[in-house]
Amino acid sequence: QVQLVESGGGLVQPGGSLRLSCAASGSIFRVYSMGWYRQAPGKQRELVAAFTIDDSTNYEDSVKGRFTISRDNAKNTVYLQMNSLKPEDTAVYYCNARIKKSWGSRVDDYWGQGTQVTVSP
Repeated sequence: QVQLVESGGGLVQPGGSLRLSCAASGSIFRVYSMGWYRQAPGKQRELVAAFTIDDSTNYEDSVKGRFTISRDNAKNTVYLQMNSLKPEDTAVYYCNARIKKSWGSRVDDYWGQGTQVTVSP
């Protein structure tokens, strides 16, 4: 079994910062990619930032220059440093990872439980 455990969400004022963490654990042969998505009320889930299979990074346009994704491969952990937060960043943030559980298995998508980020005065 594979688990993604997120932490670091909360309530912050506009202009403030938060750092999200997501650790993958369990039966893991290889992690191919990790990233962060978010879903605001009434909206579809969208990509925020992610590492691709070749370790390049993708960012959603509205977070470029404010958010930074990083990872610790030894710990199968991905981080999202969020600076200059705006009310429109308010959403549930989900960690995603594409993981192979054994040498002969397929690559599957896994999701964390989500962590709430609220940006409000």
